[in-house]
Order: sequence, then C-alpha cells, then structure tokens
Amino acid sequence: MFLRKLRVQKDGKEHGYWSLVETIRTADGPRQRTLCYLGELNGSAHARWQKTIEVFNEHGESTQLKLFSSEAEVPDDPNVARVLVKKVRVERTRRFGDCYLGLELWKQLGLAEFLARHLDMDGADVPWSRVAAVLAINRLCDPGSELAVEQHWYPCTALDDLLHIAKGKINDTRLYRCLDRLLPLKTQIEQHLKQRFGELFQAEFDVLLYDLTSTYVEGAAETNPLMRRGYSRDHRPDCEQLVLALIVNQEGFPFSYELFDGNRADVSTVEVILRTVERKHGKARRIWIFDRGVVSEENLVAIRKRGGEYLVGTPRSKLKQFEQELLKDDFEKIRPEVEVKQITIPGGGETYILCRTAGRKEKEKAIRSRLVAKMEKALAGLEKRIAGGKLRDRFKMERNLGRIQASHPQVADLYEMAVKDSKEGPRLVWRQKPEQQQWLAAREGAYLLRTNLTVDSAADLWKKYMQLTEVEAAFRTLKSELAIRPLFHQLEKRVKAHVLVAFLGYALQVTLKHLLKRSGSEYSPAEALKRLGEIRSVDIVLPTVEGREIWLRRIAKLNEQQQNILHQLQMTLPERLEPLRIQNVVKTRP
Repeated sequence: MFLRKLRVQKDGKEHGYWSLVETIRTADGPRQRTLCYLGELNGSAHARWQKTIEVFNEHGESTQLKLFSSEAEVPDDPNVARVLVKKVRVERTRRFGDCYLGLELWKQLGLAEFLARHLDMDGADVPWSRVAAVLAINRLCDPGSELAVEQHWYPCTALDDLLHIAKGKINDTRLYRCLDRLLPLKTQIEQHLKQRFGELFQAEFDVLLYDLTSTYVEGAAETNPLMRRGYSRDHRPDCEQLVLALIVNQEGFPFSYELFDGNRADVSTVEVILRTVERKHGKARRIWIFDRGVVSEENLVAIRKRGGEYLVGTPRSKLKQFEQELLKDDFEKIRPEVEVKQITIPGGGETYILCRTAGRKEKEKAIRSRLVAKMEKALAGLEKRIAGGKLRDRFKMERNLGRIQASHPQVADLYEMAVKDSKEGPRLVWRQKPEQQQWLAAREGAYLLRTNLTVDSAADLWKKYMQLTEVEAAFRTLKSELAIRPLFHQLEKRVKAHVLVAFLGYALQVTLKHLLKRSGSEYSPAEALKRLGEIRSVDIVLPTVEGREIWLRRIAKLNEQQQNILHQLQMTLPERLEPLRIQNVVKTRP
C-alpha cells in the first residue's frame, strides 16, 4: 500500500488531495485500487485552505489540528500538524462489511433490544446481549468454535468498534458463559422471531414444513444423554449424534426446533412436536407437511384430533394398492417433467395424489439397470460353477443362491430362480418375470401423496408438497454455510446452546435472503456476504514533524458490486468509526 497525491488547481491555488492505494493482480496485469480517501493535506499557509480535524490525547481530551504536508512552509502554531508523508503506515486491517451487515440484520430482527432486556441486568463488563451478537454474527459470517472466535476470527473483525467492546474482553470463557445464559430463553426467542418475521415480511405460519436431520459430536460425550449412535445422515456412523427436528413455514422462516436422542426414530417425534408447538404458540388449525419417513397412522390420527390438516408422503409399499391406476395413461401433465393424478377414496375423508417425475424415473431406472446387471452377473457365475462341476453339494448351491437374493433385495422379486434336477445333475434355472417388469417400469419415478385437505386441483397439492424443499434448504444451510457440525461441546446444555446459536445464525441468513429477494437482487446470501466481507476497516497512521502520530480509522472504498448490494439492502455504511484511545498517541475522530 502507498499514498498517492492528486494535485488540483482551485481559486488560483494548488491543492493536494491524498488517497491510500494498493496494487492488485488482475487478468489484464497489475492495477492500482483506491482503498480510501484521506482528503487534503494543505500546501498553503492560508487559513481558508486548512484541513481541520478533531483529535484526542491520551486523556481523552479533544482539540483541533490543522494538517499540512511536511514540505509546506507554515508559521509556528501549536495547532498545526505537518505530516511526514513518506512515513505514513497502515495498521489493523480488519473485516468490516460482512460483520456490519450481520449486526444490521441482528438489529432489524430486534434481537439487540430483546436480549438487552433479558440478559443485561447484572452489570457485566461486557453486556451479554453484545456477546450473543458476536456468537450469532460469527455463525453467519465465518462459523467456528468459541476458541477459534477468540483467537482467530474476532481480532480480525471490526466488531469491537461496531459493538463498543473494549479490547481483550472477548474470550472463550465469556462466550461459554453467554451460551449458558442464552439457552433458557429458547422459547421466548422463537416467539420473538415469529413476531418479527410477520412484521418485516408478513410471514404466516399456518402451513408448517417439518423434517429431521442429525449432527454428530467429536468426542465421547459420555455425560450427554442426547448423544447416541443411530442412523447417521452425515455418513459418520462412528460418531455419536443427536437428532434435530426443524419446523419452518412455506418461505423457509424458522418457526421452532427440538432436539432428540441420536437413536430416536423419525416417526416417533411427531406427537412430541405437536404438543410442543401448542405449548409455545397455542392451539390453531395448522397444516402440516412432511415426508414419508415421518408418516404413521398414529401420527395422522394425532393431527386430526387437534383439528389439524396434513399433506404427507407415503411409503413406497403403498403404491401397490394403486397398481391399476399407475398403469393407466390418464395423468395430468402440470410441467414438462411432472404428471399427477387425483384419486379420491370412496367414503373417506382423504385424497391421494399419484405423482410421476421424469427425472426421478430416469434415476430409478438407471439404479435398477445397475442392480439387475450385478444380480444377473452373480446368477450367471453361480450357474457356470454348478454346470462346470465346481460346486456339487446341493445344500451349498441353494445357500449361494439365497445369498445372491439377499444381496440384491431391490430386484430379487423380478426373477424366478431355483436349483432343479436334470439328466446331467442339479442345474440353476432362472428367468425374469415379465409381469413384474411391467409393474416396476410403471412404478419408477412415481410417488404417492396423502392429504385430508379439501383442494380441487392435484397440481396445487403437488406444488404445496414441493415446498418441503424449504426445510431441506434450511438443513443444507445449517450444515454447510452455518457449520452446525461437528459439535465440539461435551456438556448437554452447551450442545443445546450451540444449536440455538446456529438457529439464530439461520434466522439472520433467511432474513438476508428475503431482503435480497424483495429487492429483486441477483445475489444469494452467501454471495452478498462474500462480497461485503471484502470491505475492510483500516487504521492509517500519520507521523508528524512535531513527533506526534495522528490515527485515522477509515473504511475502504467500495467497488460497484458492494455499492449495489448495500443499495439493494437499503443500508449505508457509516462514514467514520470511533477511534480507540491509545496512550501517548494522538488519535482522530475519523
């Protein structure tokens, strides 16, 4: 980085304007980018051209100084500072843009005021509501452990300026204590966020999307009863885990979440969730949407008892009941790749929707072809061994055949196979069942929806069910961008608080998503955070001939993309930051 001087003639006098510039590499070769403007360091002794700034001494007392270049000839004046341009340096380059955005989202959701009312009553050195903001903004911008926040992330950000936290006050112990204080407020936070989403985006929560995922812990977590071994969606069966149940509305706004033991079956969670939602948000006629892994007759009965409605997937085995309907060619094409058919059950209060998707059909067909090829290769190999006399024991022949069937359960019912006697001895006889082939071809790409909603159009029901992608997107965000996994905490309360912070991070992310969407922006939340994360705050140190140092804290100049994003979000960066007062150094109010 270096200083560049721009000379401008004004009113017959020459003025020198200075800017901080850095050299960057581009596809077209090295280029120079202006980080920020420092303004005028006058070369004239006339008072009307003097640049006056407010500075502080080590006692916090302010005075006014007039800046000149060290080359200028000026009269003796205790309020004149002549800058040694060649000794100007830059210190404390820190992340600013993404942290500022996170804090603005935090304020828009009313979380700063809400947590201040509930946490800032004990006169702590650092208000706990501000520590909570650090945790949530970290989860949004660059998620890491509490130790990583203290040692690596927080010192490289401008959050001390933005949150007015004194140097050295953020450490892992304080972050852990904040987690302990946040956890008891979980229900109140959920209720507050529901209200704010309604105020900001007119979000409604009469249709709820429900799904589950898992996340695992690093370590034994022997004292945490939540941590168990179970079906791992993260492909980490070697780790103990917990199950996270998340509820969002149709637009992906979070409504509530609960944690279950790591070996809890999905289907067993619905009754608990129904009671929990009623306790937190009262009774209401809600519409529940979830996939086939959560469906059971008991769960549907429980929803109907509460006056609720549902639209759910069904197990694939239930398709067999509608075999004849699948074989008919009377589906309604609602999209080039999607066909649906409404089936009303006589005398019942439910409707079934048969759906068939071209992409899903091709995928399942490819899987079937691969499995069929593997099974036929195994059968041909066994047939060859028997015919060649390498396998003579009939019991071993049948045992090998049973092993092949057990190894290919998805396609074993497509074949007739048996060990039969012949003149040459036992032989393996097998063939494909043509009737099964026809049924399987009709079933591929098909799935069945079930509902007690009164809706005229099968297409409307299909579109409503497809909104489950919102909760799937929420899980992807939690696991990728917000890095909810792996868990490093061992205590149950800390694990629960970690998930609560991830929930707050997701609330910030979904707010950013809808602000961008409302403005018609082409940027995703991740792209917006990345672009704004390139905005830095810097301390520019101006040594003077008089032996003092003047500190200017400035925000780097925005490029066109960054300006566009901030304009779309209707946000404006502050023109200046309050300086830190360093002993024996004169500092400016930027």
